[in-house]
Amino acid sequence: MKWTKFSLETTTQAVDLVSNLLDELGIESIEIEDKVPITEEEVKAMFIDIVPDLGVDDGTATVNFYISDEEDKEDILSRVKEGLVELADFVEVGNMEITVSETEDTDWINNWKQYWKPFRVADDIIIKPTWETLEEKNENDLVIEIDPGTAFGTGSHETTRLCILGLRKHITDDTVLLDVGSGSGILSIIGLKLGAKSALGTDIDPNAIVAMYDNANVNGITEKEFAVKTGNIIDDKTLQEEVGMEKYDIVVANILADVIIPLSAEIGQHLKKGGLYITSGIIDMKRDEVKEAIEKNGFTIIEENKMGEWVSFVARK
Repeated sequence: MKWTKFSLETTTQAVDLVSNLLDELGIESIEIEDKVPITEEEVKAMFIDIVPDLGVDDGTATVNFYISDEEDKEDILSRVKEGLVELADFVEVGNMEITVSETEDTDWINNWKQYWKPFRVADDIIIKPTWETLEEKNENDLVIEIDPGTAFGTGSHETTRLCILGLRKHITDDTVLLDVGSGSGILSIIGLKLGAKSALGTDIDPNAIVAMYDNANVNGITEKEFAVKTGNIIDDKTLQEEVGMEKYDIVVANILADVIIPLSAEIGQHLKKGGLYITSGIIDMKRDEVKEAIEKNGFTIIEENKMGEWVSFVARK
């Protein structure tokens, strides 16, 4: 399959919002180039010895994204440009110039793997790509091996980290976990490794189901502990029944704000009374809308956490 690479000139300030916009438009393959200095903490977390020379940070960034030749490029680009104009009301987005860099017929889906290295997501949790070797670890470290394939979820994004920290705080040995929009299965796997009794992952992407089972197997998790189902729990009645009612101690959903809003009206019936609803994937400009949706559907927000431009809520039924 052939893909066309587009490069969008923007600002470092707008990168998260632009990435979120592209994701909402169904553009899943995104590369970000900037000159933001890597902090000492990030160097330690990524297990690298040599820090690349990025040059002087001038506040600019390039977001590269790919569209296949099977898609309507003109329509997609039109919607991208409309979205950028809307974002300009909230943040400096730069000149918004989009150029066609090249047409590729390469294995770019896997090319990114050379840049993804083991990293520490919490004081005692390390995410390791299955194809990498971990040379340093502490005695009490929990090492999670992940190959997301074409599914979403490496653990490196702020939204996933927020969910991981929420699970780390609230998981107990009695926890029955529901992971909505499970992607690579990383949150379910970490939940089980932290002691949860069982986990169920759901995703609308059939490719994610394969990734979830593969990653569970690599981490020594059996199908008795972890099950996966395909479908959209928001409107799929059959899936809703299969998932079960008032069954879960924790529901975790690292999706998009526009999905979390309708999900909040559905998910309560699957939680036990007093159960927790951990959400992330919420860009800060959508924070108030999501908060309102959660609260009006019978939840009390007990925590609000933030990383960069992203917000996470922990709410109790």
